Amino acid sequence: MCDTFVALPSVTKDGSMIFGKNSDREAAEVQLLEYHPECRHDLSDMVKCTHMSIPEVEETHAVLISRPFWMWGAEIGANDRGVVIGNEAVFTKMPVQKEGGLTGMDLLRLALERRSSARGALDTITELIGEYGQGGNCGYNNKSFFYHNSFLIADPNEAWVLETAGHLWAAKKVEDYYAISNGLTIGNDFDLMHEDLIYTALEKGWIKKKSDFHFANCYSDTFYTKFSACTTRQARSHEMLRAKNYSLTDAFAHLRDHGDESYRPDNHLLMNHVCAHAGASPARRASQTTASFVAHLTEDKETYWATATSSPCTSIFKPIWFGDDPLPTSFAGEHLEKFDEDIFWWHHEELHRQILLDFRRRNELVRREFEVLENRWIKESEDLDSEQQVALTAEAFSLERETTDALIAMLETESIDLKPHFPYRRFWKKQNNLVNLNLK
Repeated sequence: MCDTFVALPSVTKDGSMIFGKNSDREAAEVQLLEYHPECRHDLSDMVKCTHMSIPEVEETHAVLISRPFWMWGAEIGANDRGVVIGNEAVFTKMPVQKEGGLTGMDLLRLALERRSSARGALDTITELIGEYGQGGNCGYNNKSFFYHNSFLIADPNEAWVLETAGHLWAAKKVEDYYAISNGLTIGNDFDLMHEDLIYTALEKGWIKKKSDFHFANCYSDTFYTKFSACTTRQARSHEMLRAKNYSLTDAFAHLRDHGDESYRPDNHLLMNHVCAHAGASPARRASQTTASFVAHLTEDKETYWATATSSPCTSIFKPIWFGDDPLPTSFAGEHLEKFDEDIFWWHHEELHRQILLDFRRRNELVRREFEVLENRWIKESEDLDSEQQVALTAEAFSLERETTDALIAMLETESIDLKPHFPYRRFWKKQNNLVNLNLK
């Protein structure tokens, strides 16, 4: 499950557009932060997406994306025109397409590569759904995880929410702020829709007359939507977005939110927190935040902040700008399914899982160190030329790795004051064994 939000200039402290997403997937599903430069293509070329290939376009934009390592598509991303997109799994009454089709992550990446505005990206997604359908397995170990998608799409000037049910869809232009969390949210106040959207609801007997139409009420799968706890998470996001003068640091805190300071990741059953921690209950086994991303879009500059790790509450947001070579290192590797300390995502994962042994006390120690660095980078990121931007990004990723090493060494010597509950300990012990991660 995931959470995505956007705050428009009308509600932000500095008049910027602020966008953020937590991507929640399986606990060992490595997510790679990648940059792909703009490129020209032969129109005879095909682009190999996750489950199918489609014709390439003549020119694609440069993109910064975060993608599960086994997919072509991306969970979150931006392009060099300032377009940002996050997608969410949604569960509807319309049948899922189990073979072929484009995943929501494919649609997200294709839209970023092909369009230079939020509205254009929306049009590309709906056109591709109409032509190829959306579908195919979207689970890593779970090979029978199928769903439809909603999207939050923004550029420096406007934002749109697009929600789908099979080949059908509705879209709404965002005013002030919006958040999506694995459930359909659009009612009868949409701005755009598929031409058959209302007719299909009438034909299936979900409404008796056109005036009764409400997209979410008609098309939502009630059981899976409720089971995802999406309304709780969306309400919490709106509570945070409703505060006046929303800022970049508010966005970071938003993605780290557990509700209150008494939170313990071993002490709840549902996926009802924005910062998601996998656990032993059936509802949480495949819901770990595995990547977090924030876009800060102003009239003259777009700055992106990524953890490139799981669990934003145990990590740092690091600044990135588009350029010839914006990332300091490759985040990939040959055997990503197993722990490898040389891979950035896995290197942090050792720290994350050390923290889980005594979450509240250990995370407080780590946050104290990480917040000093993050606050420094926020200040230093304000007025830099392109060379200084590249240098600051490189420093941030390098210094986080060094600090993580020191924190892992410190936690290995720390006693445990409050052990998690036994089912939670057993769940994470199994997760560690599966990826050959031995905690000292």
